[in-house]
Amino acid sequence: MPVQDFLNQRSVNVTVDGSYTLPNWYDPQGKLRTFACRTTRVSPFRMIVEVPVVGKVGDRLTSYFRDFGKFEGSISDTMERSFLLELEMSRARREKLSDMLIWLEKKQKNPAIKCIRKDARFVPPNHHSTLTLADGSVHPCFIIDMSVSGVAVSSPVQPPIGMPLAVGACIGRVVRLLPNGIAIQFIERQNSRALERLTARVVQTGPAADPGASEPAASGDVIAV
Repeated sequence: MPVQDFLNQRSVNVTVDGSYTLPNWYDPQGKLRTFACRTTRVSPFRMIVEVPVVGKVGDRLTSYFRDFGKFEGSISDTMERSFLLELEMSRARREKLSDMLIWLEKKQKNPAIKCIRKDARFVPPNHHSTLTLADGSVHPCFIIDMSVSGVAVSSPVQPPIGMPLAVGACIGRVVRLLPNGIAIQFIERQNSRALERLTARVVQTGPAADPGASEPAASGDVIAV
């Protein structure tokens, strides 16, 4: 679809930061490069995205936006420093996006409306923690952000969706794969005052470790600290 046609359709002018990868753009290690981007206009079917590298019509790409999640799609038109992205998703996902856009539009008209995110996310002062997988292996991770209900982390390993694990001393499951990491939902909501201490705790391994500290607790429990 041409951009001009999209501008005549119902959509929401909204700015949301994100990231994306383009085909045939690789880093020195041979991995697809991730670029930052920002939406300017969004509908449940397509969006205009400001980007540093435009790509070309027909390019298929993967994008991730903090407020919307992960999108697959293809470029249908380009402009200077932006492109029109056709969104590919299920009907249920499209309806969910539509509901969010309706809320965003209302919020723009009435700033008094509070954020509908169930749990506010924040970036802790200590960005580093560990992932303890179901097999007992422990891996370093970088905390992207977190809330009392979950955490997003980046790590050398990428466990599959559904895998139980521990972030520091908090037990959860992988619920979404992100372009730069994974999203984990805690089995139980955490105490906001203790959350930073629990997630930042480095789980010890080896002979000197507390025998109960190097293994994930049972579902719903928190590793003792």
